[in-house]
Amino acid sequence: MAQGVIAIMGSGETTDSMVRVHRFLLSRLKPPIRAVFIDTPAGFQMNAEDLYLKAREYFAKRLNQNLDLVSFRSSQIPRLEAERAFRTLREADYIFVGPGSPTYALRHWVGTAIPAILGERIENGACLVAASAAALTLGRFTIPVYEIYKVGEEVRWVEGLNLLGRFGFPAVVIPHWNNAEGGTHDTRFCYMGEPRLRQLESLLPEGTPILGIDEHTCCILDLGERKIRIRGIGSVTLRYRKAERVFLDGETIPLEEWLGRSSAEKAGEEPGASSSAKAPEPLLQELRESRKRFDELLSRHEGAALIDLLIRLDKLIWKSCREFEEEEKIAQAREEFRAMIVALGLRFDESPKDLPSLLRPWIDLLLEVREKLRLARQFGLADEIRERLSTQGIIVEDTPEGTRWRMK
Repeated sequence: MAQGVIAIMGSGETTDSMVRVHRFLLSRLKPPIRAVFIDTPAGFQMNAEDLYLKAREYFAKRLNQNLDLVSFRSSQIPRLEAERAFRTLREADYIFVGPGSPTYALRHWVGTAIPAILGERIENGACLVAASAAALTLGRFTIPVYEIYKVGEEVRWVEGLNLLGRFGFPAVVIPHWNNAEGGTHDTRFCYMGEPRLRQLESLLPEGTPILGIDEHTCCILDLGERKIRIRGIGSVTLRYRKAERVFLDGETIPLEEWLGRSSAEKAGEEPGASSSAKAPEPLLQELRESRKRFDELLSRHEGAALIDLLIRLDKLIWKSCREFEEEEKIAQAREEFRAMIVALGLRFDESPKDLPSLLRPWIDLLLEVREKLRLARQFGLADEIRERLSTQGIIVEDTPEGTRWRMK
């Protein structure tokens, strides 16, 4: 069962009104917490860097929390940079993503490792905070807001990440639910207004509810505790075919009640589980286990074991090809295989190239201590330093010109 949290904010993600929400979410994580900011939704904007710097300052001053950057402004960035972003995301406990364009974000996330990593991190206990544009991407479908509101394109939905569907809630998300910027014209429902909302609603497949989040308000799906919590100055609306339920700040609702799964529970199905959930596919299960093992070996610098793992994974992919596995699964396996190779190269690139220069200050310090011990006629301790260094591949030589050292 998933242990993480999905926090959906209608807007105001870096304002005073949402400080208490961020604090609440951070307080539920075990320290030390690694918080990150994904810059993709605003990757096309000239002020993309400013948005991150503003968020970082907000987290530092208001929350006393460092905020690292997952820089993935486009799916066309060099593969090495992409793998660095994926690695940072895999290590994150608190993942924050916000303003920009939902369709731009989807265009550059779909087909990459990011959707899978987000799902895995939520399953393993991380907190995903998605606000404004990013909130729109979480559902089964997404409103192309700018295209409809600014450009005048036809009212329609585009495919979303369906992260909510992965955890048993196949809804669509509409932030800025109570927006009033239009003044003389209706800009509620994320600038769509009521006539367009009704059109959009009529286009949804049967059984797809709408989750409306007011501005400066957060809907917290706590998957570990099986609860929904509402926090903020507005309300959250769960709407299906014009019928609405409204939830206010401070309310806590059992997840099963929210999902309307009491009948499934009576039938013996696991509460909150997706009706479309299936047993893990052998190839994909092996792939997930291989990735986890790869990360462990990489962290311990176990080169021989890493090579063995990659060779076995290569054989598995070839075996799947011969047995006519689904092309999509094989493509996913190959992509993961390539990602591991890039991660290996990235670790090599980041490793020190001149080890003697890196060690020199520390070894010189040890030899200085050893020389003082010899002058004090503490020859036993002096010899022990030399022997311990020798076991680590450092040869110490006493010469008429003084003590020298070299690597074995």
